[in-house]
Amino acid sequence: MSTPVATTTVWERLVGQRPAIEALRSAASGRGMSHAWLFTGPPGSGRSNAAIAFAAALQCENAPDDPGCGHCHGCHTTMAGSHADVSLIRTEKLSIGVDEVRGLVRRSALAPVGKRWQVLVVEDADRLTDQACNALLKAIEEPTERTVWMLCAPTVDDVLPTIRSRCRLLTLTTPSSPDVASFLSRTLGVPDALASYAARASQGHIGRARALATDEATRNRRREVVLHPAQLTTLGACMQAASNLVDVAKEEAEAITVDLDSREKTDLDSSYGVVERGRRPREYAPALAALEKGQKTRAKRRVLDVVDRSLMDLVSVYRDAIALAVGAAGPLVNEEIRPDVEEVVRTSSPELNLRRIDAVFEAREQMLEFNVPPALALEAMMVALMVPEGSSR
Repeated sequence: MSTPVATTTVWERLVGQRPAIEALRSAASGRGMSHAWLFTGPPGSGRSNAAIAFAAALQCENAPDDPGCGHCHGCHTTMAGSHADVSLIRTEKLSIGVDEVRGLVRRSALAPVGKRWQVLVVEDADRLTDQACNALLKAIEEPTERTVWMLCAPTVDDVLPTIRSRCRLLTLTTPSSPDVASFLSRTLGVPDALASYAARASQGHIGRARALATDEATRNRRREVVLHPAQLTTLGACMQAASNLVDVAKEEAEAITVDLDSREKTDLDSSYGVVERGRRPREYAPALAALEKGQKTRAKRRVLDVVDRSLMDLVSVYRDAIALAVGAAGPLVNEEIRPDVEEVVRTSSPELNLRRIDAVFEAREQMLEFNVPPALALEAMMVALMVPEGSSR
């Protein structure tokens, strides 16, 4: 494995976003600056990375001549998350509440500790509650001098019109596979073949590509998912595939949340002075109940996130099958399982695979929008994906 090359500027974390980088560098140099920004783009395009890189450029000691140098104290502390004038709000919950936003609003009214800007980044602006939006809107309508708001959301439609109308819009795009592969090789020292695989399989999602490039277990789980379409030849196989997806999602989500849950419980006990079998303040019980409720919500979201990722992997197989059927040129997303994709082509038609893609997105909508239990939604979906009778191997 080659040795990764150290990042020289803050902009190198933004993969395949040249127009966005040029706009942000220009603004950090004093041309086209705004007190509020809205970063949009598909999942994995690097919305929050772009916001943090821009924050670093605004704090850069070499601005306005060379904003975002990556080496000065301002750049280094911002990228490390320790700059006194850069605040980031992200959530593991399903929403961002008004109390969290009010804390940022109070901070926005303060003068910067340093000589440059007070920067406030809301990573999941699409998850703001109505009350939180109202609190944020007032702060953006009446901006404080030297304060910059940066909001991140998948699309402009995910943010209230009254808020987005007061922001400068910056739209990111899905990076190309060559750009992602180059980024993995350059920053992680990943071999070219593995970098190319991770870039294709991630479909432009930077975080997913990094995980696929560095974790064999992640690669193995994905391979199990993309092999399903050619194996759904019986009702029993469909039920088993749905059960496997749910089980894997729960295991992966639990592995992520169990340690975090434990740390949060320890922190709560410490803040209330609670010791094992000792007396507990009256305020402790409701605080513990609120914490446990939030942890359950987070665990549910984690499961849905893992399932959603698997659904996108399934969709990639059917898109590959359509591409093969119509004779499209270029490598498949799932080039490493081409024989299985060819089997899907043999036992189906482009029209059937389009309907299968619709079935995947219908299951996704049922789980994310209508709160249908994942097991039920996935069982119905797998039946819709089943290989037609008489077409099995």
